Amino acid sequence: MESAQITFRRRLASTLLLWVLVLGTILSGYEQIFFITISGIGLLALWEYFVMLDRRGVPNFKLTALITAVIFMAGSFYAFRSYGPDKSYDFEIAVMVIFLLVVFGRQMFRRTRDQNPLETMAYTLFGLLYIVWLFNFITKIVYLAPRGPLGETTGQFYVLYLLLVTKFSDMGAYITGSLFGRHKLVPHISPHKSWEGLAGAILFAVGGSFGLWYLIPEKLAVFGPTDLLVLGVLLGLAAVIGDLAESIVKRSAEAKDSGGLLPGIGGVLDLIDSLLFTAPILFFYMRLVLGLPS
Repeated sequence: MESAQITFRRRLASTLLLWVLVLGTILSGYEQIFFITISGIGLLALWEYFVMLDRRGVPNFKLTALITAVIFMAGSFYAFRSYGPDKSYDFEIAVMVIFLLVVFGRQMFRRTRDQNPLETMAYTLFGLLYIVWLFNFITKIVYLAPRGPLGETTGQFYVLYLLLVTKFSDMGAYITGSLFGRHKLVPHISPHKSWEGLAGAILFAVGGSFGLWYLIPEKLAVFGPTDLLVLGVLLGLAAVIGDLAESIVKRSAEAKDSGGLLPGIGGVLDLIDSLLFTAPILFFYMRLVLGLPS
């Protein structure tokens, strides 16, 4: 069994490498590179989900879902970049409808592993919605913020804000939970989560929210102090819920980690589990509360 020190070092090395990748992608300003990075991460997480199902012997249409995921993310990126939110929504709904038709069609002509056909379709659809649809909100955030004077995107800085606040929430939950955690939050799902950790997650998220705005206020110009406070609380809470949601998935699949690609962290899905819930929260706050794009 690995010592806590070795695990910490591996986790630190993986985290630093990932932040270099993220910052390099965001600061490069190349929209295509951003899309490729986000899509690659989403597909890897979806693959890990289906691998967990396969190990448990749960029937699924893996290949159909992966092909649909590629079409979904590529088409949504093009539609949102070229035409804005409305066309993107139409495209995504069309893809989902076609996906359902294909899955039903496949199930009509194939009995999968003597399992209930409804289970096969439900597990496959859930993976697409839970991972690809939710994670794709990160790409959408890029195109909500107004473009710069030369037509360049500025939304990548709001993605940076999302990542930092979400990870501050994760860090706050871990630190305060480890030091002060006494009252269990949901022991039947995650025995290590505590109410103290939840409070720490929200406090750290609020701190990260104001901290990044203080460093680059001109890049986060659509936010005011009230927005920073509200978003810190909402994103901090959503990050904890996202982490617990993946715990439910892993517990159901009888898996400790979603994969082993990232030493000290686990799999890609373990890395983005909180973002699956915080990204939609930030998107809809910017869209419905702040009225972007205006």
